[in-house]
Amino acid sequence: MKRDLKHQGIRNVAAVHWNLPTSALYEKIVSRQEGLIAHLGPVVVRTGAYTGRSPRDKFIVEEPTSSAQIHWGEENQPFTSEKFDLIHYRLLAYLQGKEIFVQDRHAGADRSYQMNVRVITAPAWQSLFARNMFLAPVGPGEPMHVGPDFTIIAAPGFHAVPELDGTNSEAFIMVNFGKKLVLIGGTSYAGEIKKSMFTILNYYLPQQEVLSMHCSANEGRHGDTALFFGLSGTGKTSLSADPERKLIGDDEHGWGKNGIFNFEGGCYAKAIRLSAKAEPEIYECTRKFGTILENVGIDLATRRLDLDDASLTENTRAAYPITHLRNIIRAGVGDHPKHIFMLACDAFGVLPPISRLTPEQATYHFLSGYTAKVAGTERGLGKEPQVTFSTCFGAPFLPIPPAVYARLFREKVNQHKPTCWLVNTGWTGGPFGVGHRIEIAHSRALLHGAMSGKLDDVPTYQEPYFGLTVPTTCPGVPEEILYPQKTWADPQAYETTARDLARRFRENFTKYAANVEPEVLAAEPK
Repeated sequence: MKRDLKHQGIRNVAAVHWNLPTSALYEKIVSRQEGLIAHLGPVVVRTGAYTGRSPRDKFIVEEPTSSAQIHWGEENQPFTSEKFDLIHYRLLAYLQGKEIFVQDRHAGADRSYQMNVRVITAPAWQSLFARNMFLAPVGPGEPMHVGPDFTIIAAPGFHAVPELDGTNSEAFIMVNFGKKLVLIGGTSYAGEIKKSMFTILNYYLPQQEVLSMHCSANEGRHGDTALFFGLSGTGKTSLSADPERKLIGDDEHGWGKNGIFNFEGGCYAKAIRLSAKAEPEIYECTRKFGTILENVGIDLATRRLDLDDASLTENTRAAYPITHLRNIIRAGVGDHPKHIFMLACDAFGVLPPISRLTPEQATYHFLSGYTAKVAGTERGLGKEPQVTFSTCFGAPFLPIPPAVYARLFREKVNQHKPTCWLVNTGWTGGPFGVGHRIEIAHSRALLHGAMSGKLDDVPTYQEPYFGLTVPTTCPGVPEEILYPQKTWADPQAYETTARDLARRFRENFTKYAANVEPEVLAAEPK
Protein backbone atom coordinates (compact mmCIF):
# COMPACT_ATOMS: atom_id res chain seq x y z
CA MET A 1 0.00 0.00 0.00
CA LYS A 2 1.36 3.43 -0.95
CA ARG A 3 2.10 5.64 2.01
CA ASP A 4 -0.09 8.63 1.27
CA LEU A 5 -2.24 10.88 3.44
CA LYS A 6 -3.95 12.73 0.59
CA HIS A 7 -7.05 10.60 1.17
CA GLN A 8 -7.21 12.08 4.66
CA GLY A 9 -6.74 15.59 3.26
CA ILE A 10 -3.39 16.08 5.00
CA ARG A 11 -0.89 18.13 2.99
CA ASN A 12 2.07 20.44 3.46
CA VAL A 13 3.22 18.95 6.75
CA ALA A 14 6.80 19.24 7.95
CA ALA A 15 7.24 15.47 8.21
CA VAL A 16 5.22 12.27 8.37
CA HIS A 17 6.57 9.52 10.61
CA TRP A 18 5.08 6.18 9.55
CA ASN A 19 4.74 3.35 12.05
CA LEU A 20 7.76 4.32 14.13
CA PRO A 21 8.79 1.55 16.55
CA THR A 22 8.78 2.12 20.28
CA SER A 23 12.46 3.08 20.54
CA ALA A 24 12.18 5.71 17.82
CA LEU A 25 9.03 7.12 19.39
CA TYR A 26 10.87 7.39 22.72
CA GLU A 27 13.53 9.49 20.99
CA LYS A 28 10.86 11.76 19.55
CA ILE A 29 9.02 12.07 22.86
CA VAL A 30 12.18 13.15 24.65
CA SER A 31 13.52 15.45 21.91
CA ARG A 32 10.13 17.17 21.61
CA GLN A 33 9.90 17.46 25.42
CA GLU A 34 6.59 15.62 25.50
CA GLY A 35 7.51 13.39 28.44
CA LEU A 36 10.14 12.08 30.84
CA ILE A 37 11.77 8.66 31.02
CA ALA A 38 11.30 7.28 34.50
CA HIS A 39 13.41 4.79 36.46
CA LEU A 40 13.47 1.40 34.70
CA GLY A 41 12.13 2.81 31.46
CA PRO A 42 8.45 3.87 31.34
CA VAL A 43 7.68 7.27 29.86
CA VAL A 44 5.69 9.74 31.97
CA VAL A 45 3.43 12.28 30.27
CA ARG A 46 0.97 14.95 31.36
CA THR A 47 -2.43 15.39 29.73
CA GLY A 48 -3.12 18.91 31.01
CA ALA A 49 -6.62 19.97 32.02
CA TYR A 50 -8.22 16.82 30.63
CA THR A 51 -7.23 13.90 32.82
CA GLY A 52 -10.25 11.75 31.98
CA ARG A 53 -12.87 11.23 29.32
CA SER A 54 -15.12 14.17 28.50
CA PRO A 55 -18.57 12.70 27.67
CA ARG A 56 -20.21 16.08 27.04
CA ASP A 57 -17.68 16.74 24.28
CA LYS A 58 -18.31 13.57 22.29
CA PHE A 59 -20.56 13.75 19.23
CA ILE A 60 -21.79 11.54 16.40
CA VAL A 61 -22.27 13.22 13.04
CA GLU A 62 -25.76 13.13 11.57
CA GLU A 63 -25.34 11.72 8.07
CA PRO A 64 -27.44 9.49 5.76
CA THR A 65 -25.60 6.17 6.14
CA SER A 66 -25.95 5.87 9.92
CA SER A 67 -28.46 8.35 11.36
CA ALA A 68 -31.39 5.93 11.29
CA GLN A 69 -29.42 3.34 13.31
CA ILE A 70 -28.07 5.69 16.01
CA HIS A 71 -29.66 5.74 19.46
CA TRP A 72 -29.72 9.52 19.77
CA GLY A 73 -29.77 11.03 23.25
CA GLU A 74 -27.55 12.18 26.07
CA GLU A 75 -24.87 9.60 25.29
CA ASN A 76 -24.98 10.06 21.50
CA GLN A 77 -25.18 13.78 20.83
CA PRO A 78 -25.84 14.77 17.21
CA PHE A 79 -23.52 17.04 15.24
CA THR A 80 -24.29 18.38 11.78
CA SER A 81 -22.27 17.37 8.74
CA GLU A 82 -21.77 21.03 7.84
CA LYS A 83 -20.28 21.88 11.25
CA PHE A 84 -18.12 18.76 11.12
CA ASP A 85 -16.70 19.75 7.72
CA LEU A 86 -15.84 23.24 8.95
CA ILE A 87 -13.95 22.01 12.00
CA HIS A 88 -12.29 19.31 9.86
CA TYR A 89 -10.98 21.90 7.37
CA ARG A 90 -9.61 24.06 10.16
CA LEU A 91 -7.94 21.07 11.81
CA LEU A 92 -6.25 20.15 8.52
CA ALA A 93 -4.99 23.72 8.21
CA TYR A 94 -3.67 23.52 11.78
CA LEU A 95 -1.63 20.40 10.92
CA GLN A 96 0.16 22.09 8.02
CA GLY A 97 3.81 22.70 8.77
CA LYS A 98 3.81 20.27 11.70
CA GLU A 99 5.37 16.87 12.25
CA ILE A 100 2.72 14.17 12.42
CA PHE A 101 2.85 10.52 13.41
CA VAL A 102 0.94 7.64 11.83
CA GLN A 103 0.27 4.13 13.12
CA ASP A 104 -1.49 1.60 10.88
CA ARG A 105 -2.94 -1.04 13.17
CA HIS A 106 -5.79 -3.52 13.55
CA ALA A 107 -8.75 -3.76 15.91
CA GLY A 108 -10.14 -7.21 16.61
CA ALA A 109 -8.08 -10.37 17.11
CA ASP A 110 -10.55 -12.59 15.21
CA ARG A 111 -9.67 -12.20 11.52
CA SER A 112 -13.33 -12.72 10.58
CA TYR A 113 -14.24 -9.37 12.11
CA GLN A 114 -10.97 -7.43 12.06
CA MET A 115 -10.90 -3.74 11.13
CA ASN A 116 -7.93 -1.69 9.93
CA VAL A 117 -7.46 1.56 11.81
CA ARG A 118 -5.10 4.39 10.97
CA VAL A 119 -4.26 6.64 13.93
CA ILE A 120 -2.77 10.03 13.02
CA THR A 121 -1.50 12.09 15.95
CA ALA A 122 0.27 15.38 16.49
CA PRO A 123 2.10 14.21 19.66
CA ALA A 124 4.63 11.39 19.38
CA TRP A 125 3.53 9.91 22.71
CA GLN A 126 -0.04 9.42 21.44
CA SER A 127 1.42 7.51 18.50
CA LEU A 128 3.11 5.22 21.02
CA PHE A 129 -0.24 4.92 22.80
CA ALA A 130 -1.89 3.77 19.56
CA ARG A 131 0.97 1.36 18.94
CA ASN A 132 0.48 -0.11 22.42
CA MET A 133 -3.29 -0.30 22.38
CA PHE A 134 -4.10 -1.63 18.92
CA LEU A 135 -3.01 -4.84 17.23
CA ALA A 136 0.05 -5.06 15.01
CA PRO A 137 -0.41 -5.90 11.31
CA VAL A 138 -0.02 -9.60 10.55
CA GLY A 139 3.63 -10.62 10.26
CA PRO A 140 6.59 -8.77 11.77
CA GLY A 141 7.23 -5.48 10.01
CA GLU A 142 4.57 -6.15 7.39
CA PRO A 143 2.51 -3.07 6.43
CA MET A 144 -1.21 -3.25 5.89
CA HIS A 145 -1.91 -4.26 2.32
CA VAL A 146 -5.11 -2.24 2.05
CA GLY A 147 -6.20 1.17 3.23
CA PRO A 148 -7.75 1.86 6.64
CA ASP A 149 -11.37 1.01 7.36
CA PHE A 150 -11.42 3.95 9.77
CA THR A 151 -9.09 6.87 10.49
CA ILE A 152 -8.63 8.65 13.83
CA ILE A 153 -6.95 12.08 13.84
CA ALA A 154 -5.91 13.39 17.25
CA ALA A 155 -4.57 16.95 17.54
CA PRO A 156 -4.72 18.00 21.21
CA GLY A 157 -3.32 21.45 20.46
CA PHE A 158 -6.18 22.33 18.12
CA HIS A 159 -9.09 23.79 20.07
CA ALA A 160 -12.69 24.24 19.00
CA VAL A 161 -14.42 27.60 19.35
CA PRO A 162 -17.80 26.74 20.91
CA GLU A 163 -19.53 29.88 19.63
CA LEU A 164 -18.37 29.12 16.09
CA ASP A 165 -18.32 25.33 16.05
CA GLY A 166 -21.37 24.45 18.14
CA THR A 167 -19.35 22.38 20.61
CA ASN A 168 -19.75 22.46 24.39
CA SER A 169 -16.12 23.41 25.05
CA GLU A 170 -12.77 23.71 23.32
CA ALA A 171 -12.50 19.91 23.36
CA PHE A 172 -14.27 17.63 20.89
CA ILE A 173 -14.47 13.97 19.93
CA MET A 174 -16.47 13.50 16.72
CA VAL A 175 -17.33 10.20 15.05
CA ASN A 176 -18.41 10.34 11.40
CA PHE A 177 -19.56 6.92 10.20
CA GLY A 178 -20.18 8.21 6.69
CA LYS A 179 -16.62 9.44 6.21
CA LYS A 180 -15.18 6.70 8.43
CA LEU A 181 -13.34 9.35 10.36
CA VAL A 182 -12.88 10.42 13.98
CA LEU A 183 -11.61 13.88 14.91
CA ILE A 184 -10.22 14.58 18.38
CA GLY A 185 -9.03 17.98 19.52
CA GLY A 186 -8.58 20.12 22.60
CA THR A 187 -7.88 17.16 24.89
CA SER A 188 -4.67 15.18 25.39
CA TYR A 189 -6.35 12.33 27.27
CA ALA A 190 -5.39 9.31 25.17
CA GLY A 191 -8.36 7.27 26.36
CA GLU A 192 -10.47 9.20 23.83
CA ILE A 193 -8.55 7.47 21.01
CA LYS A 194 -9.16 4.04 22.50
CA LYS A 195 -12.84 4.60 23.24
CA SER A 196 -13.53 6.12 19.84
CA MET A 197 -12.47 2.87 18.22
CA PHE A 198 -14.59 0.97 20.73
CA THR A 199 -17.61 3.07 19.69
CA ILE A 200 -16.92 2.22 16.04
CA LEU A 201 -16.76 -1.53 16.74
CA ASN A 202 -19.94 -1.27 18.83
CA TYR A 203 -21.66 0.08 15.72
CA TYR A 204 -20.43 -2.39 13.10
CA LEU A 205 -20.05 -5.72 14.91
CA PRO A 206 -23.68 -6.19 16.07
CA GLN A 207 -24.64 -5.92 12.39
CA GLN A 208 -22.69 -9.18 12.00
CA GLU A 209 -24.41 -10.79 15.02
CA VAL A 210 -21.32 -10.21 17.17
CA LEU A 211 -21.91 -8.97 20.73
CA SER A 212 -19.44 -6.18 21.45
CA MET A 213 -18.67 -5.97 25.17
CA HIS A 214 -17.03 -3.66 27.69
CA CYS A 215 -15.39 -6.47 29.62
CA SER A 216 -12.11 -8.15 30.39
CA ALA A 217 -11.51 -11.84 29.72
CA ASN A 218 -9.19 -14.61 30.82
CA GLU A 219 -8.77 -18.36 30.43
CA GLY A 220 -8.17 -21.15 32.94
CA ARG A 221 -5.79 -24.05 32.53
CA HIS A 222 -8.58 -26.24 31.13
CA GLY A 223 -9.53 -23.71 28.45
CA ASP A 224 -12.47 -22.31 30.42
CA THR A 225 -13.07 -18.67 29.51
CA ALA A 226 -14.44 -16.04 31.89
CA LEU A 227 -15.78 -12.54 31.15
CA PHE A 228 -15.72 -9.61 33.59
CA PHE A 229 -18.13 -6.78 32.84
CA GLY A 230 -17.80 -3.46 34.59
CA LEU A 231 -17.07 0.23 34.25
CA SER A 232 -13.74 1.83 35.06
CA GLY A 233 -12.85 1.40 38.72
CA THR A 234 -14.90 -1.76 39.31
CA GLY A 235 -11.92 -4.11 39.06
CA LYS A 236 -12.07 -5.47 35.50
CA THR A 237 -8.37 -5.06 34.91
CA SER A 238 -7.20 -6.03 38.40
CA LEU A 239 -9.39 -9.12 38.76
CA SER A 240 -8.77 -10.45 35.26
CA ALA A 241 -4.98 -10.17 35.70
CA ASP A 242 -4.94 -13.39 37.69
CA PRO A 243 -1.65 -15.32 38.09
CA GLU A 244 -3.60 -18.59 37.93
CA ARG A 245 -5.30 -17.73 34.62
CA LYS A 246 -4.12 -16.40 31.26
CA LEU A 247 -5.31 -12.95 30.24
CA ILE A 248 -7.07 -12.60 26.89
CA GLY A 249 -7.71 -8.87 27.26
CA ASP A 250 -8.45 -6.30 29.93
CA ASP A 251 -11.26 -4.10 28.57
CA GLU A 252 -12.97 -4.70 25.20
CA HIS A 253 -14.08 -7.95 23.53
CA GLY A 254 -16.40 -9.39 20.94
CA TRP A 255 -18.46 -12.56 21.21
CA GLY A 256 -18.94 -14.11 17.80
CA LYS A 257 -19.56 -17.48 16.21
CA ASN A 258 -16.03 -18.70 17.04
CA GLY A 259 -16.00 -17.58 20.68
CA ILE A 260 -14.68 -14.40 22.24
CA PHE A 261 -11.87 -12.18 20.98
CA ASN A 262 -9.94 -9.16 22.20
CA PHE A 263 -10.39 -5.90 20.32
CA GLU A 264 -7.02 -4.57 21.43
CA GLY A 265 -3.33 -5.37 21.69
CA GLY A 266 -2.70 -3.51 24.93
CA CYS A 267 -4.00 -2.57 28.36
CA TYR A 268 -5.00 0.79 29.82
CA ALA A 269 -4.97 0.21 33.55
CA LYS A 270 -5.65 2.60 36.39
CA ALA A 271 -2.33 3.20 38.14
CA ILE A 272 -3.35 5.09 41.26
CA ARG A 273 -2.19 3.31 44.42
CA LEU A 274 -1.25 0.13 42.55
CA SER A 275 0.14 -2.39 44.97
CA ALA A 276 3.01 -4.76 44.28
CA LYS A 277 1.34 -7.19 46.67
CA ALA A 278 -2.31 -6.97 45.57
CA GLU A 279 -1.75 -6.39 41.82
CA PRO A 280 1.77 -7.62 41.07
CA GLU A 281 1.34 -8.20 37.32
CA ILE A 282 0.01 -4.71 36.58
CA TYR A 283 2.43 -3.11 39.04
CA GLU A 284 5.39 -4.60 37.18
CA CYS A 285 4.12 -3.12 33.92
CA THR A 286 4.52 0.39 35.38
CA ARG A 287 8.26 -0.30 35.58
CA LYS A 288 8.88 -1.37 31.99
CA PHE A 289 10.20 0.23 28.83
CA GLY A 290 7.38 0.96 26.41
CA THR A 291 4.76 1.72 29.06
CA ILE A 292 3.14 5.17 28.98
CA LEU A 293 2.21 6.58 32.40
CA GLU A 294 -0.37 9.36 32.26
CA ASN A 295 -0.27 11.92 35.09
CA VAL A 296 1.62 9.60 37.46
CA GLY A 297 3.76 11.27 40.13
CA ILE A 298 7.50 11.35 39.45
CA ASP A 299 10.48 12.70 41.36
CA LEU A 300 12.29 14.93 38.86
CA ALA A 301 15.67 14.39 40.53
CA THR A 302 15.67 10.60 40.89
CA ARG A 303 13.04 9.77 38.23
CA ARG A 304 11.39 7.43 40.73
CA LEU A 305 7.63 6.98 40.48
CA ASP A 306 5.05 7.69 43.16
CA LEU A 307 1.99 5.65 42.26
CA ASP A 308 0.16 7.02 45.33
CA ASP A 309 0.35 10.60 44.07
CA ALA A 310 -3.15 11.79 43.14
CA SER A 311 -2.28 15.49 43.02
CA LEU A 312 -3.14 15.72 39.31
CA THR A 313 -5.95 13.17 39.19
CA GLU A 314 -7.27 9.95 40.68
CA ASN A 315 -7.38 8.67 37.11
CA THR A 316 -3.66 8.06 36.58
CA ARG A 317 -3.16 5.50 33.83
CA ALA A 318 -0.67 2.97 32.52
CA ALA A 319 -0.86 2.07 28.81
CA TYR A 320 1.25 -0.93 27.86
CA PRO A 321 1.26 -3.72 25.27
CA ILE A 322 -0.38 -6.86 26.57
CA THR A 323 2.90 -8.68 25.91
CA HIS A 324 4.33 -6.87 28.95
CA LEU A 325 2.33 -9.43 30.93
CA ARG A 326 3.72 -12.94 31.12
CA ASN A 327 0.52 -14.89 31.58
CA ILE A 328 -1.45 -14.12 28.42
CA ILE A 329 -3.20 -15.69 25.44
CA ARG A 330 -1.10 -14.19 22.65
CA ALA A 331 -3.67 -14.91 19.97
CA GLY A 332 -6.24 -12.79 21.84
CA VAL A 333 -9.05 -15.31 21.36
CA GLY A 334 -10.89 -17.76 23.58
CA ASP A 335 -13.73 -20.26 23.61
CA HIS A 336 -17.32 -19.31 24.36
CA PRO A 337 -17.41 -18.20 28.02
CA LYS A 338 -18.09 -20.65 30.80
CA HIS A 339 -18.47 -17.90 33.41
CA ILE A 340 -19.74 -14.32 33.24
CA PHE A 341 -19.13 -11.89 36.10
CA MET A 342 -20.85 -8.51 36.33
CA LEU A 343 -18.83 -6.23 38.58
CA ALA A 344 -20.59 -3.46 40.47
CA CYS A 345 -18.84 -0.98 42.72
CA ASP A 346 -21.84 -0.62 45.05
CA ALA A 347 -21.45 2.66 46.93
CA PHE A 348 -24.59 1.83 48.94
CA GLY A 349 -22.98 -1.23 50.53
CA VAL A 350 -26.14 -3.25 49.93
CA LEU A 351 -25.30 -5.90 47.32
CA PRO A 352 -23.69 -9.18 48.44
CA PRO A 353 -20.03 -9.71 47.46
CA ILE A 354 -21.18 -12.42 45.04
CA SER A 355 -24.52 -13.89 43.96
CA ARG A 356 -25.57 -16.28 41.22
CA LEU A 357 -27.91 -15.02 38.51
CA THR A 358 -30.47 -16.77 36.36
CA PRO A 359 -30.20 -15.99 32.61
CA GLU A 360 -33.12 -13.59 33.02
CA GLN A 361 -31.48 -11.83 35.97
CA ALA A 362 -28.21 -11.70 34.03
CA THR A 363 -29.93 -9.93 31.13
CA TYR A 364 -31.61 -7.54 33.56
CA HIS A 365 -28.33 -6.62 35.25
CA PHE A 366 -26.52 -6.47 31.89
CA LEU A 367 -28.99 -3.85 30.71
CA SER A 368 -28.95 -2.03 34.06
CA GLY A 369 -25.17 -1.77 34.31
CA TYR A 370 -25.23 -0.59 37.92
CA THR A 371 -22.09 0.75 39.54
CA ALA A 372 -20.66 3.92 41.05
CA LYS A 373 -18.39 6.06 38.91
CA VAL A 374 -15.06 6.50 40.62
CA ALA A 375 -13.47 9.91 41.01
CA GLY A 376 -11.26 11.02 38.14
CA THR A 377 -12.53 8.70 35.41
CA GLU A 378 -14.56 11.52 33.87
CA ARG A 379 -14.33 15.28 34.08
CA GLY A 380 -16.60 16.85 36.66
CA LEU A 381 -16.71 14.02 39.16
CA GLY A 382 -15.98 14.86 42.78
CA LYS A 383 -14.10 12.83 45.33
CA GLU A 384 -17.08 10.64 46.24
CA PRO A 385 -18.33 7.88 43.92
CA GLN A 386 -21.50 8.76 42.03
CA VAL A 387 -24.21 6.15 41.66
CA THR A 388 -24.96 5.43 38.03
CA PHE A 389 -26.66 2.98 35.72
CA SER A 390 -24.66 2.55 32.52
CA THR A 391 -26.44 0.47 29.88
CA CYS A 392 -24.62 -2.81 29.18
CA PHE A 393 -21.77 -1.52 31.39
CA GLY A 394 -20.73 0.82 28.60
CA ALA A 395 -23.44 3.37 27.73
CA PRO A 396 -21.07 6.15 26.55
CA PHE A 397 -19.71 3.85 23.83
CA LEU A 398 -22.93 2.27 22.50
CA PRO A 399 -24.15 4.07 19.38
CA ILE A 400 -27.13 1.82 18.57
CA PRO A 401 -30.21 0.98 20.69
CA PRO A 402 -29.64 -1.04 23.91
CA ALA A 403 -32.20 -3.64 22.83
CA VAL A 404 -29.77 -4.82 20.10
CA TYR A 405 -27.01 -5.62 22.60
CA ALA A 406 -29.49 -7.13 25.08
CA ARG A 407 -30.91 -9.47 22.42
CA LEU A 408 -27.44 -10.67 21.42
CA PHE A 409 -26.46 -11.16 25.05
CA ARG A 410 -29.57 -13.17 25.90
CA GLU A 411 -29.28 -15.33 22.77
CA LYS A 412 -25.65 -16.17 23.42
CA VAL A 413 -26.22 -16.90 27.12
CA ASN A 414 -29.13 -19.20 26.26
CA GLN A 415 -27.10 -20.95 23.56
CA HIS A 416 -23.80 -21.45 25.41
CA LYS A 417 -25.14 -21.56 29.00
CA PRO A 418 -22.37 -19.89 31.02
CA THR A 419 -22.89 -19.44 34.75
CA CYS A 420 -23.60 -15.79 35.50
CA TRP A 421 -22.66 -13.92 38.68
CA LEU A 422 -23.14 -10.46 40.15
CA VAL A 423 -20.09 -9.34 42.12
CA ASN A 424 -19.98 -6.33 44.43
CA THR A 425 -16.45 -4.88 44.46
CA GLY A 426 -17.64 -1.80 46.33
CA TRP A 427 -18.58 -1.27 49.96
CA THR A 428 -19.56 -3.49 52.86
CA GLY A 429 -20.49 -2.67 56.44
CA GLY A 430 -22.34 0.46 55.32
CA PRO A 431 -22.37 2.93 52.43
CA PHE A 432 -19.45 5.02 51.22
CA GLY A 433 -18.20 7.12 54.13
CA VAL A 434 -19.39 4.61 56.73
CA GLY A 435 -18.37 1.12 55.57
CA HIS A 436 -15.19 0.05 53.80
CA ARG A 437 -14.24 -1.26 50.37
CA ILE A 438 -14.34 -5.04 49.97
CA GLU A 439 -10.79 -6.37 49.93
CA ILE A 440 -9.53 -7.36 46.50
CA ALA A 441 -8.19 -10.61 48.01
CA HIS A 442 -11.73 -11.53 49.06
CA SER A 443 -13.11 -10.69 45.60
CA ARG A 444 -10.43 -12.88 44.02
CA ALA A 445 -11.26 -15.76 46.37
CA LEU A 446 -14.95 -15.50 45.47
CA LEU A 447 -14.17 -15.53 41.75
CA HIS A 448 -11.90 -18.55 42.17
CA GLY A 449 -14.63 -20.29 44.13
CA ALA A 450 -17.14 -19.63 41.36
CA MET A 451 -14.84 -20.66 38.50
CA SER A 452 -13.56 -23.79 40.24
CA GLY A 453 -17.08 -25.02 40.98
CA LYS A 454 -16.59 -24.77 44.75
CA LEU A 455 -19.68 -22.55 45.04
CA ASP A 456 -21.92 -24.89 43.06
CA ASP A 457 -22.94 -27.14 45.94
CA VAL A 458 -22.66 -24.90 49.01
CA PRO A 459 -25.82 -23.83 50.86
CA THR A 460 -27.36 -20.59 49.60
CA TYR A 461 -29.91 -18.07 50.78
CA GLN A 462 -32.28 -15.81 48.89
CA GLU A 463 -31.46 -12.13 49.29
CA PRO A 464 -34.85 -10.46 50.01
CA TYR A 465 -34.68 -7.18 48.05
CA PHE A 466 -33.10 -8.20 44.74
CA GLY A 467 -33.99 -11.89 44.67
CA LEU A 468 -30.32 -12.89 44.45
CA THR A 469 -29.03 -16.38 45.25
CA VAL A 470 -26.09 -15.94 47.61
CA PRO A 471 -23.63 -18.65 48.75
CA THR A 472 -23.22 -18.86 52.52
CA THR A 473 -19.57 -19.96 52.49
CA CYS A 474 -16.49 -19.63 50.31
CA PRO A 475 -12.90 -20.68 51.05
CA GLY A 476 -10.74 -17.71 51.99
CA VAL A 477 -13.65 -15.36 52.62
CA PRO A 478 -15.07 -14.36 56.04
CA GLU A 479 -18.61 -15.74 56.17
CA GLU A 480 -20.06 -12.57 57.69
CA ILE A 481 -19.42 -10.45 54.59
CA LEU A 482 -21.59 -12.83 52.55
CA TYR A 483 -24.53 -11.47 54.58
CA PRO A 484 -24.31 -7.70 53.88
CA GLN A 485 -27.19 -6.87 56.21
CA LYS A 486 -25.28 -8.41 59.12
CA THR A 487 -22.24 -6.21 58.51
CA TRP A 488 -24.22 -3.03 59.18
CA ALA A 489 -24.36 -1.69 62.73
CA ASP A 490 -27.91 -0.42 62.14
CA PRO A 491 -30.21 -3.10 60.58
CA GLN A 492 -32.97 -0.56 60.01
CA ALA A 493 -30.60 1.68 58.07
CA TYR A 494 -29.63 -1.29 55.90
CA GLU A 495 -33.27 -2.07 55.13
CA THR A 496 -34.02 1.54 54.23
CA THR A 497 -30.96 1.76 51.99
CA ALA A 498 -31.68 -1.57 50.28
CA ARG A 499 -35.24 -0.52 49.51
CA ASP A 500 -33.99 2.78 48.12
CA LEU A 501 -31.49 1.08 45.83
CA ALA A 502 -34.12 -1.42 44.64
CA ARG A 503 -36.39 1.52 43.81
CA ARG A 504 -33.61 3.13 41.77
CA PHE A 505 -33.15 -0.09 39.81
CA ARG A 506 -36.87 -0.22 38.96
CA GLU A 507 -37.02 3.43 37.98
CA ASN A 508 -33.97 3.12 35.75
CA PHE A 509 -35.32 0.01 34.01
CA THR A 510 -38.54 1.69 32.88
CA LYS A 511 -36.74 2.87 29.73
CA TYR A 512 -36.04 -0.73 28.69
CA ALA A 513 -39.31 -2.35 29.82
CA ALA A 514 -41.12 -2.11 26.48
CA ASN A 515 -38.32 -3.90 24.61
CA VAL A 516 -37.55 -6.90 26.85
CA GLU A 517 -39.25 -10.23 27.42
CA PRO A 518 -41.67 -10.45 30.37
CA GLU A 519 -39.39 -12.93 32.18
CA VAL A 520 -36.52 -10.41 32.07
CA LEU A 521 -38.73 -7.67 33.45
CA ALA A 522 -39.88 -10.08 36.17
CA ALA A 523 -36.26 -10.34 37.36
CA GLU A 524 -36.26 -6.77 38.69
CA PRO A 525 -36.04 -6.09 42.45
CA LYS A 526 -39.35 -6.41 44.22
